[in-house]
Amino acid sequence: MPTIGRRTAERIALYLLKAPAEEVTALVDAIVQMKERVRYCSSCGAITEDDPCMICSDKRRDRSLICVVEEPGNVMAIEKTGEYRGLYHVLHGRLSPLDGVGPDDLTIDELAGRIRQLGVAEVIIATNPNVEGEATCSYVAGVMKPLGVRITTIARGVPMGSDLDLADEVTLARAIQGRAEVR
Repeated sequence: MPTIGRRTAERIALYLLKAPAEEVTALVDAIVQMKERVRYCSSCGAITEDDPCMICSDKRRDRSLICVVEEPGNVMAIEKTGEYRGLYHVLHGRLSPLDGVGPDDLTIDELAGRIRQLGVAEVIIATNPNVEGEATCSYVAGVMKPLGVRITTIARGVPMGSDLDLADEVTLARAIQGRAEVR
């Protein structure tokens, strides 16, 4: 599994071997229920049990703003800050030619459709601060500019080479507050 190294996997396996059968069964049941119930929102691509998700369904959200992120976990990280009240759009990846990920592998066309449909005024691009994230930001900005929306990116209070999921709430809040125009 991603982010689980060999040593952690060994510890988990050894723990589960010692655990009571009921505890292991409860874990297996929870994983099966998650797989059956949780899916991607048909509007934004975030993780949800209800479709559309709670964020897309919330009429109090600012529908003139869409924050574009790479992965569903980025939505959860930004929501923890309590600073952002717009909608989201999850790309489900980032441009990475070396890994065979191109524009057609991301949900960029769906983003353009949502911008047109909702009459969005500003697109905030919140990709991870690394080479692939920056390339994705530039590409998305180039595709969205002809739609006549303001394109911004979050301020880079998040260290380069890091992931949004790993940043603390204060750093992410400052990054959202200090977003800048994409040129």
